[in-house]
Amino acid sequence: MNLPEKRIIDFIHKHHIFTLATAANNIPYTCTCFYVFIDELNLFVFTSDHGTRHVYEMLKQPLVSGAIALETTMIGKIQGIQFTGLSAELEGDIYETALNAYLKKFPVAAFKKLVLWSIQPDFIKMTHNRLGFGTKLIWNHDS
Repeated sequence: MNLPEKRIIDFIHKHHIFTLATAANNIPYTCTCFYVFIDELNLFVFTSDHGTRHVYEMLKQPLVSGAIALETTMIGKIQGIQFTGLSAELEGDIYETALNAYLKKFPVAAFKKLVLWSIQPDFIKMTHNRLGFGTKLIWNHDS
């Protein structure tokens, strides 16, 4: 499997909230979600109920995008990623693997029945100013 490079994976693991972007009928929408990233599956995992707008939109259009950003005002420390990928509701064996990973990171979530979703990224662009102003690290699933 073609996985993103270590600097991208390390950044993803240092954070726990992403902004998710969906759309329906040419109307965009964003929300924030707690996530865990499973390296060996190259998979973002998050929980959300079926009644939410973003789940409704993901079911109609499963190709989504997202972003994770380090909040800083220091130009030389700016880091963040933007990604696109295919979303899906998890079930079966992969659900159990994802649930274990999610509960390890967010144990308080054990008090609720979780509907788990995944995003399998196909593109990630990381801005990494610590490597030099405007430095971009690009990963494509196909490359």
